[in-house]
Amino acid sequence: EVQLAESGGGLVQPGESLRLSCVFSGSPYALWTMHWVRQAPGSEVEWVSTIYSDATTAYRPAVKWRFTISRDDAMKTLFLQMNNLKIEDTAMYYCTAGSWETFKPTAGRGTQVTVSS
Repeated sequence: EVQLAESGGGLVQPGESLRLSCVFSGSPYALWTMHWVRQAPGSEVEWVSTIYSDATTAYRPAVKWRFTISRDDAMKTLFLQMNNLKIEDTAMYYCTAGSWETFKPTAGRGTQVTVSS
């Protein structure tokens, strides 16, 4: 069974930074395409960033140049470095593997990021 656990969220002011982590267990981690997605209150889940097994990356335009996705396969951990955070980045952030389009948030998952002045 695949298990994922996010951490690192918090309350910050605009312009500040956070680093999210996602520990992955249960499968050959290095073979998976990994994603960060987020969900703001009252909104649908939206894709944030992807890292492939060959370490190539992709970002939604709104976070490109501010967020950096990375992975440590030895530690089975996915990261999201978020710099210059904006109020509109406020959301619950989740990591997922495989196809992000089928991801559905569940209780106990995710890490809350709140950006407020």
